[in-house]
Amino acid sequence: MAWNTIDDMALAGKVVLTRVDINVPMEAGIVTDDTRIEKIVPTVEDLIARGAKVVLLAHYGRPKGKVVPEMSLRLVQPALELALGRAVVFMERPSRAEIDALPQNTVILAENTRFTDMEEANDPRMAQFLASLGDVFCNDAFSAAHRAHASTEGVARLLPSFAGRLMAEELAALEAALGNPVRPVVAVVGGAKVSTKLELLGNLVGRVDHLVIGGGMANTFLVAQGVEVGKSLAERDMAGTALEILAKVKTAGCVIHLPVDIVVAREFKAGAANETLSVSQCPADAMILDAGPATVAELSGVFAACKTLIWNGPLGAFEIEPFNKATFAAAAAAADLTRAGKLVSVAGGGDTVAALNQAGVSQDFTFISTAGGAFLEWMEGKVLPGVAALG
Repeated sequence: MAWNTIDDMALAGKVVLTRVDINVPMEAGIVTDDTRIEKIVPTVEDLIARGAKVVLLAHYGRPKGKVVPEMSLRLVQPALELALGRAVVFMERPSRAEIDALPQNTVILAENTRFTDMEEANDPRMAQFLASLGDVFCNDAFSAAHRAHASTEGVARLLPSFAGRLMAEELAALEAALGNPVRPVVAVVGGAKVSTKLELLGNLVGRVDHLVIGGGMANTFLVAQGVEVGKSLAERDMAGTALEILAKVKTAGCVIHLPVDIVVAREFKAGAANETLSVSQCPADAMILDAGPATVAELSGVFAACKTLIWNGPLGAFEIEPFNKATFAAAAAAADLTRAGKLVSVAGGGDTVAALNQAGVSQDFTFISTAGGAFLEWMEGKVLPGVAALG
């Protein structure tokens, strides 16, 4: 799919409506993590440098169509000004006349788009109102691109539209990972439940050469194959579905990788007494909390034999030590190969990003998506409304 970028647009003298994601964590009205704000800076600076006036559109929290003062974007204004190094004009309900009256290099922040239920309903009236505020539309919020809202999809249909720097970077990375990747391709899919990632697995089977399944999901596949997993988290009622997926994998010529050794414990807590066993030796009173070193060694070899890696989900209970070892070690192996120029590595999803950050390897991956739901839906092969509207 093709989309316009900043480089394709003549922006001098234009008002650019720019959808961004600045839905940042806050405590007592103060931003505690400005990562998402920092990520939009290149787009805003580039638009200003090209002679545009920028109107930022964004949501904050889930006010459900009501005005909720503690979810006002006015609270984000100071952190936004600090990141941009310039004043930002806040407008509760902007008008084109007010916007036109401001100098050309001004950045304007409009109030939370979700303070009306017309936003999530993608009401044409709101899309028309937003379109009346600008000349062109820039979407720099891939994380909201899976939602057909007035500020993501509706307005994009009414104005000349293009992708911002962050959006274009994300789309290019995902295209390189799944759209037109350098093969062989390996996908790591972890997490707790098979049931939440059926569409993802179904899409990946026909598109990757190696499929690694980890975390609680792996237990369900082990159960389906007759392996006892003791008290481990497993969706036993999904065993039939797991077997169907395994059959599809075989037909597609994809190689599936499940744990060959496991780390088990009787308690789910940090520092719990544990032991490493063959995958077939889980005691009846124990639970599998991580993959073992032999599994990590096998996966490292798979990574070394591949050219592209896409990762969504941890290999074990990475949140508590010592059950983070497999995820961290496998991530380090992928990071080493990426740093050496031997692997294109793309990862995303909340737990994945947290795990890679904790492992200290995020900066070495080719691209880390913080988009959450949009990243997952892209991996599932779904059309994202906010992206389709740019085509």
